[in-house]
Amino acid sequence: MKQHYPPAGIATLCGLFGKTRQAYYEHGWQHADAHLRESVVLELAKQVRSSLPKIGGLKLLHMLGPALQEHNIHIGRDGFFKLLRAHNMLQKRKSRYARTTWSDHPYRKWPDLTKNFLALKPQQLWVSDITYLRTTKAFLYLSLVTDNYSHKIVGYHVSQHLQARGCVIALNKAISSLKDNAGQSLIHHSDRGIQYCCDQYVSILQTHGIRISMTQSGSPYDNAVAERLNGILKAELGLDTTFENYNAAVAATHRAIDLYNRLRPHMSCDNLTPEKAHLTEGGLKKRWKKRMPKTQTGDNL
Repeated sequence: MKQHYPPAGIATLCGLFGKTRQAYYEHGWQHADAHLRESVVLELAKQVRSSLPKIGGLKLLHMLGPALQEHNIHIGRDGFFKLLRAHNMLQKRKSRYARTTWSDHPYRKWPDLTKNFLALKPQQLWVSDITYLRTTKAFLYLSLVTDNYSHKIVGYHVSQHLQARGCVIALNKAISSLKDNAGQSLIHHSDRGIQYCCDQYVSILQTHGIRISMTQSGSPYDNAVAERLNGILKAELGLDTTFENYNAAVAATHRAIDLYNRLRPHMSCDNLTPEKAHLTEGGLKKRWKKRMPKTQTGDNL
């Protein structure tokens, strides 16, 4: 109104709406304060994104919690997502799938020991998987061994060939991290790919007293922790890039895994980072809500 009727005084205009001049000024101050709070939230979010450029909104809000408290800023999930959306800072996930498993081989396919198994501390259950990386000339293959309890990556290797050697190197790195003969009570779970069923890989597991477990179908949900990890490394930590060469891909992998283990909170681990979760035991609270499966018609149950 003041813009349309400049000669009119503030008191006169406020009287038309039954408001006091003090209420007018307080409204202006609140509007300015809201913009200031939003600016602080966005700046803090950008600081985190400078290290974790593709981290999701929920984890970003969790990481900002202490800093927001210091600034006496209270913002809920919906408000935070609305703010990110307004500034084009929401992450969009890409659908991708590549087959790296060949299970049509003569080697023994081991039973699944993980049904109804709940790890209550680190070094009780490992999950292994292979994912691919792109370079301008060829694919590379990242072998991963992850602790199911803490979700910490305990062994990995980038190979130029889809062979057992890369998986063996990653496994040996994981075994070198074991403490106090933990292999005697450890289960190693993987798909039924030839890399995990071959004599060399199985022999290493048996030598260290590690029990062997494998999925019984080709469904990615049978090795969900490993599949989820692959998605995080690519969607959030930059491994979906097409790298110039092998060395560039290796360097990016080292950095991504360091950020994942050391900085990224995990909702399956009570919002602890994998490294911190790896130092605990007794069970970790899951901070995510399980989505209901869909029927064949696409309707929610």
